[in-house]
Amino acid sequence: MSVSDTQALLAAGGYVADRALATTVHLALAMQRPLFLEGEPGTGKTEIAKVLSAGLGRPLVRLQCYDGLDLSAAAYEWNAAKQLMAIRMAEGGTRPDIYAREFLQERPLLAAISGPPSVLLIDELDRADEPFEAFLLELLADFQLTIPELGTVKAATPPVVIITSNRTREVHDAIRRRCLYQWVDYPDAARERAILALRAPDVPERLSAQVVAFVQKLRAGDYFKLPGVAETIDWANALKALDASELEPTAVDETLGVLLKYQDDIAKLRGAEAARLVDEARGAA
Repeated sequence: MSVSDTQALLAAGGYVADRALATTVHLALAMQRPLFLEGEPGTGKTEIAKVLSAGLGRPLVRLQCYDGLDLSAAAYEWNAAKQLMAIRMAEGGTRPDIYAREFLQERPLLAAISGPPSVLLIDELDRADEPFEAFLLELLADFQLTIPELGTVKAATPPVVIITSNRTREVHDAIRRRCLYQWVDYPDAARERAILALRAPDVPERLSAQVVAFVQKLRAGDYFKLPGVAETIDWANALKALDASELEPTAVDETLGVLLKYQDDIAKLRGAEAARLVDEARGAA
């Protein structure tokens, strides 16, 4: 598979990647290296794992990170109730091996290396506590997990590993060194129009061009949370549902809750500022 093939594979799944991103994805697949994707929320990092899962015909195993995530929720834990039942049933007889594989409950990390070839998505790693990152080092380096009571479980076929971060905190260098790295930025106007053509094909071309021009100019402003690609798609579809054929200040004001997710941002944009961006978007489209 070439870089162009990888770019085509992503495009077939509705993901329009630039050459730099497609090259890094291609190298991660060819070299069997984890891929660490960092960028602002809404730039399409998670979507890459979903598209690769569908395009490669591999199941998607997703670990959604959060504050307090630990090994028992991320990798495995022992089924204490089942172990206790086995001990009670064996009373007076041979003591069972309560650390046999049958008593092990798989969580996403273990499932990704012990099951069929998969795409492992470790989503929003920056949301997990820093100590959790140490649990990942063995898996990222050798595609294996060591379970003290059982031994080492190694993947017969390494999973495709995608790690995402919204950079709410810095991820440790030890994680970065084990991965190929790519910053995923907001798309430029041409690529965002291509994304809308794929993901919102029913939106009229003129409206689509104006929506992209508006969002591109909006992202240059000082707002708490800038709209991502997903919000652009949703907003275009929302305007289409209202039978809009082009941007109008009134329709924009009434639908800002689709595009922006914080009231302070909506209040800042609504009215004269939105009307100004509409005029500029019409002129640029």
